[in-house]
Amino acid sequence: MTDTLDHALLDAHARSDTRALIGLYQQAAEVAATEQATGFFLTHAYVYALEAGDGRADQLRRAIVRLGRDVPAAIDL
Repeated sequence: MTDTLDHALLDAHARSDTRALIGLYQQAAEVAATEQATGFFLTHAYVYALEAGDGRADQLRRAIVRLGRDVPAAIDL
């Protein structure tokens, strides 16, 4: 993760800017060096999306399922 992205995440946390956190964690997942880090960042983005009722939650959950970190819901089968 770049210093710029790290600072943006810290700033968004300090401001409790949930919508920004979703996007920033998605960005962090895209540049993560390992699959483990990708899963970590996507999970954070997903949790914030759920809390905010953000429409990105479904897309994030599917990404987490593709990583094998969750199982598809019955309606996804």
